[in-house]
Formats: sequence, C-alpha cells, structure tokens
Amino acid sequence: MSARPTPLFLLSLPHSGSTLAQRILAAHRGIATTSEPWILLPYLYTLRDNGIYAEYNHRSMILAIEDFYEMLPGGREDYIAEIREFALRLYDKASPDGTRYFLDKTPRYHLVSDEIVATFPEGKHLFLWRNPLAVVASVMETWGDAKWNLYRFKVDLFDGVENLVRTYERHRNRIHAMRYEEIVTKPEEAWGEVFRYLEMPFDRSALELFGAVRLGGRKGDPSGVKRYGRVSSEPLEGWKRTLDNPVRKSWCRRYLHWIGRDRLAIMGYDLDDLVADLDSLPTSYRRVGSDVGRGCWGLVRDLSEPKILRQKLQKLPAWNRIHVHK
Repeated sequence: MSARPTPLFLLSLPHSGSTLAQRILAAHRGIATTSEPWILLPYLYTLRDNGIYAEYNHRSMILAIEDFYEMLPGGREDYIAEIREFALRLYDKASPDGTRYFLDKTPRYHLVSDEIVATFPEGKHLFLWRNPLAVVASVMETWGDAKWNLYRFKVDLFDGVENLVRTYERHRNRIHAMRYEEIVTKPEEAWGEVFRYLEMPFDRSALELFGAVRLGGRKGDPSGVKRYGRVSSEPLEGWKRTLDNPVRKSWCRRYLHWIGRDRLAIMGYDLDDLVADLDSLPTSYRRVGSDVGRGCWGLVRDLSEPKILRQKLQKLPAWNRIHVHK
C-alpha cells in the first residue's frame, strides 16, 4: 500500500493568480488537485464561536463540541487530530497511486489560514501575494463586469489580508511565499524555488503544459482558466484600465493606507510606490455615477443582510418557520 500524499496548501486572496499557480503545480507528475475543495472550512469553524449564523445555533454547537472534546483523552488536540485525519483520508482518495502531494487551493481558506498551518504540521504551505491594486481590479472585472462590486468581497480584501499576513508572520519558517509578479516575469527562477521547498525536481515543461490541465468542478476562477494558456506578464498592467476614475482611485488609496506600510512590506510591496502608480493614472470619469450608486447600495447591503431577509420573506406563508439565526 502506497503512502498517503502530503497535503499542500496554496493560500492567497482570491484573484491573486492562484488558478495559474495551481495549474502549473498540477502539470507536475506527483501533484494531484481538484478545483477548490473547501472541505476544511466547516470543520475548522467548529473551533471558533463567531463567523456563522445558522438555524441550528452555532454558538450552542460550539459549547456542546467543547464539552465533548474535553472528555476525550487528549482533549481539544484529539478533536483537531481527527479533523486532520478526516482530510488526509479524503485527499488520499482523491489522488492517483504514487501521488506525493495533494494540492488544496481554496481561496477562502484565508479565513482559517492559521488553523490550517497548525493542524497540518507535516504539510507544505505556499503563500501567493499579488499587488493589491491588481487584486481589486480583477475582482471587479471577473465578478462585476468591471462595475463597482467591492462590497461583496470585503471579507477577502480586508479580513483576508489581515489573516494571511498574521499567519505568515507566525509561521514564516514553515511557509514558502511567492509573488505573482515574479512567477510570471521570472517563472523558471520563481518556480525553481517553489520546487526546492517541495523537495521535488522542477520540470520546466510544466510552464508550457499547464494549459492542458483541466480542473473541473463548479468553483474556481473562470477567467483564470480561460486567460492563462501560457505564462505571460500581460496582466501586470491590466489594473490600470479599471481603477482610473476618481471614486476608484480614492477608495484604493484608502485601502492601501489601511493595509499599511508594514503589511505591504511583508507581502513584498512598497506603499509609496503603489500610491505613486495609482496617482499617475490618467483620470477618467467613466462609471463615476454608477460607482457612487453601487457604493451606497453596498452600505445598505452590509447593514441589512438582504439574503437572510429574502429567505425570511420567502417563508412568510409558513409563518411558524421564521426564526432567528444564531
């Protein structure tokens, strides 16, 4: 019986080039993957008492689980070990014989990045950074047809940055960090370093063959699969076409200052350089009115949680099924 594959996690914000990175890694024999598993999120969220509102009352569940694992011989550590074992068995079942690594690329794992690194001490952890301005523009282009939609992705743009930087600072001796800009402008050098970290030979043909990798599944970045048939530096300047009106420039300037000089430096970027790049863009007044209107709607949306409200309104005919989510 062959050994189970070692878990390999690719952690990043959405739209940081993780689909490109995943496909290049998957082009190597010995690395198995699927589009976006997401399997660890519900289980690792049983270790925290916030972030979920559910019919079953998440806070009560946390208390019950704590009572349960305190009765185990190893307490909380036994419970975490079983989550780990559960995931390892599934990764094994999803991998062909002879697989060395199973790659789990789930962008929302930034929410549990610290727990993942702690739960899988034998695992390998790749962090992928990208110019935050390019991430913002890609979010708008891919999921908003270049219209203002950033209110839908605040959990990624804000919580994601905080979580990933904090996790990297705590565990940097076990993490290999790479920047999107380097994997497309200096691919052989950047990927050579990645595979030295993985203790595998780097097959340079993967930089050509990854275009044939098909991941399947309903999750993932559809633009990434269509756009990246080859390694190219063309996307590096694309954000400038999207962030050129005064509303977007102002928001991005505040966003960069919120991330801050220290966090940007950890990610490999300089605050002054990014602000200067943003300020140097010729100003366009396209979509200013639309952006203001959508921004106002985003504020209402954040305060009112319309999806939850809509579900409750749909239940009005069965009034006895309307209840509070906790």
